Amino acid sequence: MKRFALTLDLKNDPQLIEQYKEHHREVWPEIIESIKASGIINMEIYHIDTRLFMIIEASDCFSFEKKAKMDADNPKVQEWEELMDTYQQRLSFAKADEKWVLMEKIFGL
Repeated sequence: MKRFALTLDLKNDPQLIEQYKEHHREVWPEIIESIKASGIINMEIYHIDTRLFMIIEASDCFSFEKKAKMDADNPKVQEWEELMDTYQQRLSFAKADEKWVLMEKIFGL
């Protein structure tokens, strides 16, 4: 099994942040299906202030490249991502096409 940690910021607007959290209390079924179909077994998102932190546990066959291709071919995922852009603020050091930024593991116990 693979594990990844990613981060992203939200726009600094309490109303938008609350709306973002509401969307994640009731994620569209098509989005859940697409996540599972990509090989992701478990996904958790944590929030504090404007910062988000995501943990992904995925099967050994999972790759971000494969997921990106699947997402690009899925109109419902594209609709969800467009909606999420309303709330998300890319990190200053993120690449132009990058939302969630992969974090480097620097310690384990």
